[in-house]
Amino acid sequence: MKHIAKKRFGQNFLTDQAIIHSLISAIGPHSTDCMVEIGPGLGAMTRPLVDKLQHLHVVEIDRDIIEWMQTAYPPGKLTIHASDALKFDFGSIAPKLRVVGNLPYNISTPILFHLLDNVPSIIDMHFMLQKEVVERMVAEPSSAAYGRLSVMLQYRLQMDYLLTVPPEAFDPAPKVESAFVRAVPYAELPYPAKDEALFAKVVTSAFAQRRKTLRNTLKGLLDDDGFAALDIDPQLRAENLALAQFVAIANHLAASSS
Repeated sequence: MKHIAKKRFGQNFLTDQAIIHSLISAIGPHSTDCMVEIGPGLGAMTRPLVDKLQHLHVVEIDRDIIEWMQTAYPPGKLTIHASDALKFDFGSIAPKLRVVGNLPYNISTPILFHLLDNVPSIIDMHFMLQKEVVERMVAEPSSAAYGRLSVMLQYRLQMDYLLTVPPEAFDPAPKVESAFVRAVPYAELPYPAKDEALFAKVVTSAFAQRRKTLRNTLKGLLDDDGFAALDIDPQLRAENLALAQFVAIANHLAASSS
């Protein structure tokens, strides 16, 4: 299919066959897996997945690609969900599913947060993303890439940086490097928050002004007595705290308000 990439959908089509083979190998599809691909595009991963699975679900918003896919793949092997991935209810497909995709760079972070809401239905996720985003996802405390995205994803997911992918592996070639990442929801959260909305508020507030200290960013939430009780230096910045410490702050606040 000849298709001009549409900027509004952030389309960059993967074309490097060696890399495609590496991605499919990393995913490790089994014939009976219930799998959904986000943004199948021109089928770089779709075709090998269809060959290995009894059935594949795809979520696609581009009407031209949807029309092409309806004729390019046997209907018994592929179900096309004509939808915006940001609004799609992934839990509606099956109680448990695997999610893969080459995510559009311009909406990758919102999609990741949307998928967090569907975590109870997800076995694992494998995504191609902008390398910078993957570095943020897996970043450790006190590193330049560590931020709100790191903490919020690491709260629910165990993640592994799998592969760096150069721009020339795509058509059109993006201006940045890409990376492939695996994310697996924890069966049991390593650091459960008593109030997850409060935990999210603490993390968002702490990183709202990265260069300011926790005493300033958490002002109105946590006072000096609270910092002392938690043995956290209020002169630290958000990037210096580990996930467990953010959860500890949220649980301390939840206990104090109950």
